[in-house]
Amino acid sequence: MIRASLDRAAASAPASIGNVGVGFDILGQAFDAARDTVTAHREETPGVRLGKVSGLFRTLPDSPATNTALAAACSVLNAAGAPCGVRLDIDKGVPMAAGMGGSAASAVAGAAAANALLGEPFTLDQLLPHALEGERVASDPPHWDNVMASLLGGLVLAASERPPLLQRLPTPREITAILFHPAVKIETRMARAILAPSVSLRTAVEHSRRVAAFVAGCAASDPRLIRAGLEDVLVEPQRTHLLPVLPAVQRAARDAGALGCTFSGSGPSVFAWALDADAAEVEEAMRWAFVDAGLAARAYRAPVDSPGVQLLKLDETVS
Repeated sequence: MIRASLDRAAASAPASIGNVGVGFDILGQAFDAARDTVTAHREETPGVRLGKVSGLFRTLPDSPATNTALAAACSVLNAAGAPCGVRLDIDKGVPMAAGMGGSAASAVAGAAAANALLGEPFTLDQLLPHALEGERVASDPPHWDNVMASLLGGLVLAASERPPLLQRLPTPREITAILFHPAVKIETRMARAILAPSVSLRTAVEHSRRVAAFVAGCAASDPRLIRAGLEDVLVEPQRTHLLPVLPAVQRAARDAGALGCTFSGSGPSVFAWALDADAAEVEEAMRWAFVDAGLAARAYRAPVDSPGVQLLKLDETVS
């Protein structure tokens, strides 16, 4: 049921770190070093249209079949039975094809902005399927890890997909996430396609051990357990060849005190967790590893406990 609607509403959603190393497809972390902002304008003509595009891009796909923000907003409008249409202005702050959840950030912001425009007929949790429909445009089936982290913030576990059951995990104290986006491309579909359909029992056991240690370490805010767990023995070994500099960056990060370092999502971005006191040294060590390899890379940094989607205050006329 639609309550009082607005003429204009805006939402901002953060980048995200998919998998968080050991949690392939089940863990996601909001990463508030970059955000997408979507402003929804009410229109009398039904449907969803693309308005202004700004930020890192000047043009974006202009239909719900090809744009994650438009698709998510369309899903919200259809589910709410909205009598109006929406025009979306998109300010892209999250790079695309970077392993930073750029498509998910747009989808989450698009869903939240459309929902706010209609007077919030859906709760935050209820926006999940609409944001996933947006993400489906970029990847089918959609990636829950990026979407749920960008939506809810912090560190999120997908405990179940059917029925949906998400749980925000405790975020360890005094730990910073550092991410480098190198000037290379890794196509997500290809990165998933190269993964083996089965692994040895030994690998499965070691992977389970690390997931358990990582989650326990986060719950107890214990750097020793986090360090023991934050090593991906399941997926990373199958993808390392996609970014040959990765082992050198990992060594540099760990030698500088990082608790762990690996791909963000399917890459090419690489992230590390470090104690706040070590974050600057870890970032500098990772930077020089990229420099030594002759590879340009942009650094980002954000607390592990980053906020999720946020509605922005605008001067509105209530209708």
